[in-house]
Order: sequence, then structure tokens, then C-alpha cells
Amino acid sequence: MGQLNSIDLPEQRTHGSTVVVSSKSRWWLWVLALAVIALGGWYYYNSRNGSPVADAASPGAASKGKGGSGAGNLVVPVVVATAQRGDLPVYFNGLGTVTAFNTVTVRSRVDGQLVSVAFKEGQFVHQGDLLAQIDPRPFQVMLEQALGQLAKDQAQRRDAEVNHERFKLLFKEGVIPQQQLDTQAALVGQFDGAIESDQSQIDNAKLQLTYSRITAPISGRIGLRLVDAGNIVHATDSNGLLVITQLQPISVIFSLPQDQLPQVNAKLRSGVQLVVDAYDRDDAAKIASGILQTIDNQIDLTTGTYKLKSMFANADNSLFPNQFVNVHLLVDTKHNLTIIPVAAIQRGPQGTYLYAVAKDPATKDTIAKIYSVTITQITGDSVGLSAGLNPGDVVVIDGLDKLQDGSRINPSPPSGANGAGRGSKFPSPAQGAPQNGSPSKSQAGGSPR
Repeated sequence: MGQLNSIDLPEQRTHGSTVVVSSKSRWWLWVLALAVIALGGWYYYNSRNGSPVADAASPGAASKGKGGSGAGNLVVPVVVATAQRGDLPVYFNGLGTVTAFNTVTVRSRVDGQLVSVAFKEGQFVHQGDLLAQIDPRPFQVMLEQALGQLAKDQAQRRDAEVNHERFKLLFKEGVIPQQQLDTQAALVGQFDGAIESDQSQIDNAKLQLTYSRITAPISGRIGLRLVDAGNIVHATDSNGLLVITQLQPISVIFSLPQDQLPQVNAKLRSGVQLVVDAYDRDDAAKIASGILQTIDNQIDLTTGTYKLKSMFANADNSLFPNQFVNVHLLVDTKHNLTIIPVAAIQRGPQGTYLYAVAKDPATKDTIAKIYSVTITQITGDSVGLSAGLNPGDVVVIDGLDKLQDGSRINPSPPSGANGAGRGSKFPSPAQGAPQNGSPSKSQAGGSPR
């Protein structure tokens, strides 16, 4: 076939014959393709630059044109908080184990049968309370025997003393020699020694009788009973009868990196009493507060840490021996800082910054401005700043991923009671502070610091 309108036409051959299909029968496909391309280009252009239709559909959209530079007409909903002036504590955090202040394994000091147990498992006892009774009868017999021997020796001594006085008279009259008098005096001395020995036997028997009553050596909590009544116990038994742990006061031993040793040691040498807080396993709830007692005398070479011992009154028995706790050691306090939630802090190639609420001087719209800040201390969910922000300024703490410098925003305070939401430890904005994104005087029309 030849040419038709200078366009090569497709050919279709059927049974050896050639059928020419005209391009005019498909003109509507070209129109449809051009319409799709035009619609896609229009949609892309409006999505990049903003359109009245998009602005009208967005929540909180203003009736004005574009807000801040590069922000378009979109309004970004954000959550804000107010910066406050205050102090931040400096904590050293470590992992610790609760240790009983004193632990005693109570054993029998004499051999005999355990006739009674006077305590209950888990009972709190005071020093001197009766815990158990060993059969006292063998020791009572020993005491009576010692008392009988003492009486015998005392009677013999009196007889020897009388003879000694008689020999003195006979010696003066020359009836007996000096040797016989000296022998009688030595016999009196022998009975004096025997009486002293008898007295020691009596004291020993009384002591054994006292040991048959087993009493609490310290005040504390009794654990499980290790021996039942009726068993024969010995002073050489290794297990003992019971274990008493002193819970009031109680100690916590924890570790810190060796780099923190100089600061802690300097505080102790200056006489400062450092406060120690014990938190639960999740490091969320504080269990008790105590004081730092001492530092170990060496650093563990395998871990590069050193041990510290703290003491807690534990009046409510909230701490238990061998319990795992998170320890926060208060070593210092930073004063006069501008405090904001840690969620507001952003980091980039140029350093640390945040988004603060400000007014666009041209359109009076509420916008987000970038402020470079200097962090002095981070404690928990709060950050202390020494430069870059003033107390009373309002910062963005949620919705940051959609912001740019100059973006139009619709600020709202944190949800929850008193404006403190989402479990944040940061306090709610102070009374009289700018609310709902209203900027402070230092922010109105301000530029990034």
C-alpha cells in the first residue's frame, strides 16, 4: 500500500490479502492520553504549590493566601509547651541490689534436743526475744554437780584452816616443827584453788544453761525455719536453725562508671551528704530515698566501675534483700535554666535546635521558627537550656516531622489534667504564660537565634 496523509498505516493481512486500518478510527485514544497527561500535570503543580481547593479542605485553614516563606497554605496542627525558669538536678544513674544491713544465721551453741520453737516464719523480732529452747535438764544437772563439789571443797578448806590455826599455836610452843606448819598452810591453799575451780565449773554450767535458750542476736525479719522441734542439734551444725535479716535500716549497693568517681569523691570529702533515690525495675516509680554511706576502695578492672553503698531507713519495708533497683545519685543542681520538655529538642548538621511559636510580621499568622539552643542539663523528660530561649517562650513538642522554618501551625497545649499529657513529667505551663501558641514578646516577629 502507499501512504495516507504521509503516515504509515498498519497493515493486517488475512488469507493473503492486505487490509488497511485507518488511523482516524483511533483518534479518541490520542485525546484521552492528552487529557490524562494534562490532568496529572495540573494535580502535581497544585500539590506542590498549594491551591484554594486544598486550603479549603484542610482543617483550620486561613482565608488568606500563603503564610510564612516556603510554608504554603497548609496549617500544621502541633502540640506546644511553655518554657519555664527553674533548676534541674544532676543525677548519676546506676544499677543496684538491695542488701540486708545485717544478716545472722542463728545456730545452737550447745548440743541437745530442740524442745520448742518460739517464732513464726516471716515474723519480725527484736534483739533478745526467745527463738527456741534446747532441753535444759542436762545443763541443770551439770550445775547441781558443780554446786555440790563447791560445797565439799569449801568444807574441807574450813577444816584445813582450823588445823592451820592450831598448828600455829603448837609451833609457837615448840611442839611441832616448821615443816609441818608449812604443809598445813599449803593444804589450805590447795582447797582455795579447788574452790575457784568449782566456781568456774558452776559458771560454765550456768552459761550452758543460758545457751539452751536461743534468743535473737539482732532485730529483724525471720526467714524460713531450717530445723523442726524434736531434732537433736549440735553446735557444729553448718545450716543453723534460722536466718534473721535486718531490714531497718537497709542498704543498697550499686555501681557507677569510674569517670564519675572524682566528682562523687569530692562531694564526700567536702562533707556533703548525697541523696540516693531507689526506683523500681522499670525505672518509673520511686521506691525510697536514702543517703550515700561510703565508696568501695577499688575499681573493678573487668567492668571499669566502682561500688557505692547507700543506706535507707526503709520504715515501710518497701525494700527487700536481693531486690534489683535502679539508683539515682543526686550529685549537683543546675540553677536558673530555661526548662522545656526533651521532646522539643531536634538535632541537625548545624547543631541542636527547636521550633518555637512566633507571629509572621507580614500576615500575622502563627508560624514555627527555628531557634538554635545550648543544652546544659538533661534530667528525665526535661531539658535545661543556658542560651537560645527565654522563659515564657512556647515550643513545639509534637508534630515536628511536618514542620519547616516558617510553617503555619495550629498550636494546642498537651492533653490531660492541667495540661500535662502523654505521661510527661514536665510541668504544665505556668499561670499567665502564653497559651494556644500565642508568642511571647521575645518571639513576636523574631528571627532564629
